[in-house]
Amino acid sequence: NNHNLFFYGYVAAEVMNFVNVVGQMFLMDMFLGGEFSSYGSKVLQFTEWDWSVRYDPMIRVFPRLTKCTFHMYGSSGDVQKHDAMCILPINIINEKIYVFLWFWFIILAIMSGVVLIYRAVIIFIPRVRFIVLRNRAKLANKDYVERVCDRSKLGDWLVARPSLQKPLTRSTSETLINEYVRRLDHNEP
Repeated sequence: NNHNLFFYGYVAAEVMNFVNVVGQMFLMDMFLGGEFSSYGSKVLQFTEWDWSVRYDPMIRVFPRLTKCTFHMYGSSGDVQKHDAMCILPINIINEKIYVFLWFWFIILAIMSGVVLIYRAVIIFIPRVRFIVLRNRAKLANKDYVERVCDRSKLGDWLVARPSLQKPLTRSTSETLINEYVRRLDHNEP
């Protein structure tokens, strides 16, 4: 019953992971003038549009062609302005990078969100802890696994779970669970 601080630190790291991903998406959206939040979905929609009405949303965020003004010395020595069209090849690369980043952030946010939901279920529904531990320690006695779940705290459950998922023989699994239950019984007031 002394691993709770570890467990709460672990949960805090998972929460910070989710907050970090969502924060990165928010900051990227601010950086791109509100265009990043729907950038990937617009790019996907763009591929399905008819050619006659197609407008590339990537060009709106990262223009490939722009007007440039060059200042050059003329034959009389005066500075003359020349307007031209300039191609921005770096924006061709940027649009691909930001499409990748949009999908990457969405995947990370979904995965982090699922982990947080799983962790909330583990915290608030003790029966789920038993089911998870029972599936990890299939060879152990069901009653002992239930006693471990009933008597141990969340931190102990988190520490015990990985050690029981390793391939163990029935006797080793039972010995481990029995010893754990004995120590829990010994520490109870």
